[in-house]
Amino acid sequence: LSLLEETLLNNEQAVLVQSAAESAEHLLAILNDILDLSRLESGQLDIQPAPVNLPGLLKEVDMVMAAPAQAKALLLSLNVSDSVPTWVMADGRRVKQVLFNLLSNAIKFTEHGSVRLSATQLAAPQAGIEFSVVDTGIGMDASTLGQLFRRFSQGDASISRRYGGTGLGLEISRTLARMMGGDITVTSVPGQGSEFRAVLPLPPCAEPPARPHPSAPRAAPR
Repeated sequence: LSLLEETLLNNEQAVLVQSAAESAEHLLAILNDILDLSRLESGQLDIQPAPVNLPGLLKEVDMVMAAPAQAKALLLSLNVSDSVPTWVMADGRRVKQVLFNLLSNAIKFTEHGSVRLSATQLAAPQAGIEFSVVDTGIGMDASTLGQLFRRFSQGDASISRRYGGTGLGLEISRTLARMMGGDITVTSVPGQGSEFRAVLPLPPCAEPPARPHPSAPRAAPR
């Protein structure tokens, strides 16, 4: 589809290709969610901490999510507090997965305004780092909030029909957060937006030694 999109297409064909591509991406997202859920239930998905440059990771997340935000003319911003350590022990892949899910949801359910990702070190290092995703989207009432982290649930049928998705992303994200020793909470007001807060205990650590460049000269054998 990507290759076809780069060829000479008339307007009608371009719309059809875009529709097919969006359907393919939707199907891929569903498959990935189901695979992750299967791994979680079978105990095959584990957490593997290693030194991670946290500000660098957050910038990568911001760059990836910039395109879908721009497509909806939303302002996407990143705010990293000076208190956040540069290097932490974390499973970078899983931290990204949680943040991608939260930001994707925020962008999906926001038609106008902004989405902001913030990171703050809580009072003590052992208390963890709080990642906050705030949007100006449709918001949720108490009934929707009560069902939010349930499998295949997106609040009500009208939301599923309008926005699509499986309702698995938040359950997977919360499960991953708890596997990392943290949790995800949410506050929301209908029509005014939502705030998701993921608190993860990511202890500061030393910067790992630099890996030698592949082209660096090696010592001559004795």
